Amino acid sequence: MFLEILRKLFRRSSGIPRFGSIECRSPAGPHRMHWTEWGDARNPRVLICVHGVSRVSRDFDTLARELSRHYRVICPDIVGRGRSDWLTDPLHYNVPQYVQDCAMLIAHLKADTVHWVGTSMGGLIGMGLAASQPDAIQRLVLNDVGPVIKGAALTRIGDYLGADISFKTFEEGAAYIKMLSAPFGEHSDAQWRSLSEHMLVQREETGARVWRLHYDPRIGDNFKLVARVTPSGTDMYLWNVYDAIKCPTLAIRGALSDLLSRETHTEMALRGPKATLAEIPRVGHAPTLMQPDQIAVVRDFLLMSA
Repeated sequence: MFLEILRKLFRRSSGIPRFGSIECRSPAGPHRMHWTEWGDARNPRVLICVHGVSRVSRDFDTLARELSRHYRVICPDIVGRGRSDWLTDPLHYNVPQYVQDCAMLIAHLKADTVHWVGTSMGGLIGMGLAASQPDAIQRLVLNDVGPVIKGAALTRIGDYLGADISFKTFEEGAAYIKMLSAPFGEHSDAQWRSLSEHMLVQREETGARVWRLHYDPRIGDNFKLVARVTPSGTDMYLWNVYDAIKCPTLAIRGALSDLLSRETHTEMALRGPKATLAEIPRVGHAPTLMQPDQIAVVRDFLLMSA
């Protein structure tokens, strides 16, 4: 009896993460997608938070703890990142594959309500799901991404994505991540450490222990293929996807973003789901949703209909 009470308390705890996984498939075979989970596992209201192209699920720890009082919060590691498997064929590291995997996740969760927060790539996955499966997501937050992706930002991301780089110490790796993440804006030392500790993994290589970025370096292969056939700086247009979205949508923009322009952000309020707009000052691509004011923007929108 005492053990059962402890198990119930553990399930209901909003401050302790749990972990799960599901088997998904690509044309090259099966792979497992892992997630970090917060809140009551029996809550039928689910919030799915999906990270950017080179990030991991633990980016959302702060937001998830806060919102786990209202939701069962699921933060997946998209395949090739974090604890999830690497694909045998890197050409399948693409948004359609990620949409398929997340559709399987939603079906697995059997939730009454699914809300979605997606940063950058995570927002593109959310757009794809909301457009292709209108009943899948009831409320959508797009964090610094939209239907026009600036070519200059794609070039910048492609320049570092998948770099074969290692570090002798954790501190060296954390300094590299902080340098790349400068557009995230000001953060405390503790917050920068949080943004680094799950992004680095220690491995044994040729008799030495080194630190690596916690993703398959081949996730950058598709970026490089596109770059070969696309003129440098060419923007990517996804208005047909955005215009198909029907659910209430919040579009967040970092005021200094090089990926989501102010013009596109403004137009997102005029067409498709006619998004509610929010802009985060002194931040580029992309807001981390760790700061209290940023959390409040997301929380107030998601719980508007609660």
